Amino acid sequence: MISGASGVPAGVGAPDATSSAPLPALEWKFSQVFGERAIGEEVQEVDIISAIEFDKTGEHLATGDRGGRVVLFERTDGRDQRTRRELEKANTVVSRHPEYRYSTEFQSHEPEFDYLKSLEIEEKINKIRWCQTANAAQFLLSTNDKTIKLWKVTEKKVKQVKNLNVDPGARGNGSLLTNSMLLNPKGLAPRLSSNGGPVTRSSVISQDFVFPPGGIPSLHLPSVVVWSNEMTLVARCRRVYANAHAYHINSISNNSDFETYISADDLRINLWNLEVSDQSFNIVDIKPTNMEDLTEVITSAEFHPTHCNVLAYSSSKGSIRLIDMRQSALCDRHSKVFEETDPSGSRSFFTEIIASISDIKFARGDRYILSRDYMSLKLWDVNMESAPVATFKVHEHLRPKLCDLYENDSIFDKFECCFSGDGMRVATGSYSNLFRVFGATSGSEEASTLEASKTPNRRVVTPPSKPGSRLANLARGRRDNRRAGSESPGADLNGGVHDFTSKLLHLAWHPAANVIACAASNSLYMYYA
Repeated sequence: MISGASGVPAGVGAPDATSSAPLPALEWKFSQVFGERAIGEEVQEVDIISAIEFDKTGEHLATGDRGGRVVLFERTDGRDQRTRRELEKANTVVSRHPEYRYSTEFQSHEPEFDYLKSLEIEEKINKIRWCQTANAAQFLLSTNDKTIKLWKVTEKKVKQVKNLNVDPGARGNGSLLTNSMLLNPKGLAPRLSSNGGPVTRSSVISQDFVFPPGGIPSLHLPSVVVWSNEMTLVARCRRVYANAHAYHINSISNNSDFETYISADDLRINLWNLEVSDQSFNIVDIKPTNMEDLTEVITSAEFHPTHCNVLAYSSSKGSIRLIDMRQSALCDRHSKVFEETDPSGSRSFFTEIIASISDIKFARGDRYILSRDYMSLKLWDVNMESAPVATFKVHEHLRPKLCDLYENDSIFDKFECCFSGDGMRVATGSYSNLFRVFGATSGSEEASTLEASKTPNRRVVTPPSKPGSRLANLARGRRDNRRAGSESPGADLNGGVHDFTSKLLHLAWHPAANVIACAASNSLYMYYA
């Protein structure tokens, strides 16, 4: 069992491995940035990105922020603008990396207040999931702590007014129509004062207004309305799934049947039908009769990518449970549990805290599950429950600083993880706006560290000024077996200065290309290889 960052050990099948030779390390380059912060610019709390998700085709990308907004991006390089003759003359095919542009945004959630519990409900977007496309319309689910919403995004042509029934400068009843003229509540006609003049905002509006004899000849009405060639995206809320969770929602996941999805909070997992918003089925409930007996909570849940009856959920104790909904309506009993036990005598005050799993992902090959705890990524084979087939150390140099991390609450940060589209690599975030990419194939030594900036490779690993012997103080009973290119004591790329306020929690990998989108505060950075 390898505990370093070098990938899957020999003798264990790697995700979609096609040859025994390890893949070469990718060279990552900066592609795009949206919402880049200027030097010295203060970031508003509501602008911080809290969710990122590619759709299954990779043509669209969605982000959510703490202000309850969802921002959509679309791929711009999908079509080659050259003619067929030009393409035939071209000797080589120009390979392009995916590029995106801003598409639209909408307000998904608003701040609310639960008067029964005297609890304020934040508008922050916790998760976004794309749904099946229908009739050229995009559908996606977004959720805050309590309410899930289904949004439909469609293209519509823009209406333009070409002509009015009167000249804008025409006079009516001896007075010029002004911009300050007020309409009645239904917007049908301008309100007039007792002397026949227009009512301005400073005038007293009569409640018993009647149309004058003969109507109002100077009323502006459009006589010609045409559809322009300009298209705009319109988002409409189709369903609101509310009042089903007593605790904060941490996960939503679509089913492969395209009809149902699950939502998970700290103690329960509910199954929904996309067409039914007023009813859900509770399939997992770990709430004890006496809350004093509570020992763990649900931290993440994910449907299997191809088997509609299988899902997995992780817990704060570092375990992953695989359940089969065909066994019973209430899935209190799991089919498999994946859990790595610590050797006796290796436990400390922080052991259980850093063992809590913050995110899990299924590989597209169906065989592997990726989990992220505070210190590492772990790759699990669904056929082997006793231990992960590989463990990738993300920021092992922080182990001596766990006490400081506990005091400033950074030890409770929830980092996400992701697979590459081919399952050959995995990625996750760290502090100082760094993210790491590891090779997940047999014998791979790939372990790249990049910064979310326009120069991702500018930081150079320097030898540590002090020996790293203290790293073993809080180790989980394993030796620090490092390989070349993996985590080392000098992997603190800030020269020993850790910026715990700059954390890269959210990232996503393009489903078909080596493109990573990651969030650094309010900025969305994209890289390609």
